[in-house]
Amino acid sequence: MNEMTTDTAHRYWNARWQKSEAGSPWAIPEPWVMDHAASLAPGARILDLGAGIGRHALALAEMGHQVTALDAAEASVAAIAAAAFARGLAIETVEASMTDLPFEDATFDHVLAWNVIYHGDEGVVRRTLCEVARVTRPGGTFLATMLSARRLPVERARAKGREISRNTWVFEGEGDKVHPHYFCNAPDLLSLLWGFEVFTLFDRPHEKPGSWHWHLLAERLG
Repeated sequence: MNEMTTDTAHRYWNARWQKSEAGSPWAIPEPWVMDHAASLAPGARILDLGAGIGRHALALAEMGHQVTALDAAEASVAAIAAAAFARGLAIETVEASMTDLPFEDATFDHVLAWNVIYHGDEGVVRRTLCEVARVTRPGGTFLATMLSARRLPVERARAKGREISRNTWVFEGEGDKVHPHYFCNAPDLLSLLWGFEVFTLFDRPHEKPGSWHWHLLAERLG
């Protein structure tokens, strides 16, 4: 695995995925993800990048799409493979780094990256987005979330943190934020989306107050 030094959060999530249960929030697909998937052509080739325990990969495969689930955490890949087998679903599972995707150019019609690409510094984010652009076919779509800079004051009020490089923070205590996380505003995010035309970009909290994330939908330019 070609791992960059700040791309380390999968170590936390590997342990977390070994303990996750079917009823956890991480097992429930996001409505926006499913709504967009319903607009894709039947049998679309989809990459679920940072697939976790497979909440989206499994649901997308059940819709009839051709799904590849990729994660850097071994426990993630094992959980998805087991769940796919139990449900009789054909899902390709790949353990690999998001900064070095093991796929040919223009492989996928759609790439999903929900709560994953911001796990690292700006170099990790930039490299990952370039890889996403490379493996998405022209006219294909990209749906993702990114950590908003609006969330940073909330995190700093909760725990002691330090900025280790531009827009990249680590925090003391428990949880995955002991690993580097990238927080961005809209101009910074748009400047990183080489090769894409952004259709939708909005900032909102997730399930907790103050948990601001950017939500974006973009199309790969030809």
